[in-house]
Amino acid sequence: MSALLQQPGYEEERLQTVSKKLPCREVQAGMLLSLMGQPHQYSYPSIFIYGHQSSGKSHVLNVLLKELELPHATVSFVECVSVALLFEQVLLSFFGCDAASLLPRSPSLSDFVRIYRQQSSQSPAKQTRYIVMEKAELLRDSDANLLPALLRLQELVEDNVTVILLSEIVWDRFRPNTGCFEPLLLHFPDYSKGELQHILAQDRNPSYSDEFYSAYINILLGVFYSVCRDLRELRHLAALNFSKFCEPLAEGKVKETDTHKLWRNIEPHLKKAMQTVYLREVSSLQWEQMQQMEEKENGAVRGLSAHTHVELPYYSKFLLIAAYLASFNPARTDKRFFVKHHGKIKKTNFLKKNEKTSNHLLGPKPFPLDRLLAIFYSVVDSRVAPTASIFSQISSLVTLQLLTQVSHGDQIDAPKYKCAVSMDFICAISRTVNFEIIKYLYDFL
Repeated sequence: MSALLQQPGYEEERLQTVSKKLPCREVQAGMLLSLMGQPHQYSYPSIFIYGHQSSGKSHVLNVLLKELELPHATVSFVECVSVALLFEQVLLSFFGCDAASLLPRSPSLSDFVRIYRQQSSQSPAKQTRYIVMEKAELLRDSDANLLPALLRLQELVEDNVTVILLSEIVWDRFRPNTGCFEPLLLHFPDYSKGELQHILAQDRNPSYSDEFYSAYINILLGVFYSVCRDLRELRHLAALNFSKFCEPLAEGKVKETDTHKLWRNIEPHLKKAMQTVYLREVSSLQWEQMQQMEEKENGAVRGLSAHTHVELPYYSKFLLIAAYLASFNPARTDKRFFVKHHGKIKKTNFLKKNEKTSNHLLGPKPFPLDRLLAIFYSVVDSRVAPTASIFSQISSLVTLQLLTQVSHGDQIDAPKYKCAVSMDFICAISRTVNFEIIKYLYDFL
């Protein structure tokens, strides 16, 4: 594999070290090295690297820059909330504190270019300097002239500097409308199942054989690969569930080769973990404590899925409760449940003659946003103003796939949603806020 990283100007031993630290990413590392060229040569002004989350973009670039000892400045737009912090970080990394202190209180792009040119003339680059921009998609929310300037920064500062943008979106959705200098594009594909198996197997516990841990990783990927390709999340899940997988072996009930019995023991455990993929509410220690409590208690919904209910914000819980009621209650029953002075209404008065099927058997029905908010303001136990925070929490519930938006974003009318949680899930959430949801469900009258 090290042959893929052969590049003039770099020591062979360093390239072999890089290759060992980048399993299943030697091709991408080799292409990136080819784009960067030899250290003393002028590199291309800007490179755009894109791919899904946890596809190895930052890891490959950081390993190359550190192991090959290339001068670089790494900037994350999550941390740099202003352009002043961006400029300061770049000058600090390349020229030191004195250069960064020359920036005015509210620096403009011209201030940064002027100071950079002064410093680079005093300390000319002996090899290419690299500015790495992580989470570069946030650049689209900054000043309109910042991205075009960064893409041709080499020309503006007259220095051997290359800007490398790391993003999870493609360049076509990134390119400004006014046009700009086109960077070189490099795509990082998702890891395949075999590559994930190879990488995760390297985290083997030294107390167990390679075959045993590989069998465990194969079982884990068989469950989670269809819903999760994130290497960091899979690595977290592997560490979290391995002790449970080894329990029958530690107790002497099975042998390492008895994969079928080991699978039957771990299967219910992995199904519970499936409910909170990507949420990351608990650490390994909290997971073990909850499993011990689950064995002692009976009746309520517990375990990892119950813990996630506590982790939701307070008003998000009531929004989810309101969404569940809107999905499983007919709209004509809202007055009965949520209007205080509705008069005496019997169920038979508004029950259709041919209505015999439970709404829970038919599944959730879509509901408009105004109905969701009307029910929310009725069931929440305090006066809440309709602020942007409430609407952002609705978006967060959609992102977490607890709500599903069923109408298209380009429609003129209000969006419609469906509640995507189970009865047990919503009952557990209701208990955390002392809300008796059964009293408000039409099917249980």
